[in-house]
Amino acid sequence: MGNVKTAFCTCDNLETAKKLAACVNILPNIHPVYTWNNKVEQSEEILMILKTPESLVEKLRQAVVMDHLYDVPEFICLDITSGHQPYLDWLTTSTQKAPA
Repeated sequence: MGNVKTAFCTCDNLETAKKLAACVNILPNIHPVYTWNNKVEQSEEILMILKTPESLVEKLRQAVVMDHLYDVPEFICLDITSGHQPYLDWLTTSTQKAPA
């Protein structure tokens, strides 16, 4: 198995979330509190949890940034250090077959 990553990205609505990823876990109705332009802001967002081989992280980041409505979209990645091997194998195989 190659290195696999989990990426987290937030967006403003479900339709945007569906547009940004072909296969993703979408968690609606999260309530972030954050500072933007020196003001504490609160909003309602969608959290996307994406899994991808490390080799595709940059392509995924570029797609998220290009299609995102926010000036500074959240996009962070964490290593997947272990998991159910058949799932990780499926993930790696299926993303390698995905259209460019």
